[in-house]
Amino acid sequence: MEDRFEAFGSFTRIARAGRVALVEFDRGDGLNALSVAAMKELTAVADGFEDDLEISAIVLTGTHKIFSAGADLKDPALAERPSGLLQRRHALKVGPNMCAAWERLEQVTIAAVEGFCIGGGTALIAACDIRVASREAYFRLPEIPLGMNMSWQTNPRLVNLMGPAKTKLFTILGEPLGAVQALDWGLVEQLADAGTARAEAINLAERFGALPPVAVRMSKQSIDVAAKALNHATTYMDRDQFALAATSRDQGEAIAAFLEKRKPTFTGE
Repeated sequence: MEDRFEAFGSFTRIARAGRVALVEFDRGDGLNALSVAAMKELTAVADGFEDDLEISAIVLTGTHKIFSAGADLKDPALAERPSGLLQRRHALKVGPNMCAAWERLEQVTIAAVEGFCIGGGTALIAACDIRVASREAYFRLPEIPLGMNMSWQTNPRLVNLMGPAKTKLFTILGEPLGAVQALDWGLVEQLADAGTARAEAINLAERFGALPPVAVRMSKQSIDVAAKALNHATTYMDRDQFALAATSRDQGEAIAAFLEKRKPTFTGE
């Protein structure tokens, strides 16, 4: 499929074959960090499939080496702190909007993961229907150890996949989760040899694409409604919680300790 790629924007390319589409995200920075511009483009890519009746399954992948290092903390647009509360609250919509755009698609979405998938990258794949990971991939959510809460409406999606206890271990401790353990815990559904996650995801997408498209879309919708009926109700304020956590002294201490390569001292303030 890759010989059919067409550029969508600055960071994404799309290839189509039959009822399958392949979306490649590549920032060109070696990290595939999620800048504001990149997240808005990924949102636009998903929105572009909303009226596409030819595609039944979409594979979302990073590069052949990595999926994403998460939010781009060096991005001026992400680091900017608007002066007004309303403006700050609005600025925090970009990440959850991206995840929601991929989650609401009627097509089956399959994330193909090579290398690391951290923070917002993990939030994005949790919004997809199925995850195929290289055996050398690993996942991590560093938000809690850095004094933030896990937002982007991700917590219930992870609970849907892993259950509450493993979600607490994964989310709160912020420790790396290897691909084999991620499969055992339910974060991913299929493992692949290194360098083949994309090909395996395409093979799976073709199996969905060979089925009656209306039945596929209706089945996905009914399964999602059954599994996720309370997801929005339990997370509608998580960006407000994120904004609150960002004002804490502990969050400042976490960032300072990270930059100074020392152990942080938290006080609950």
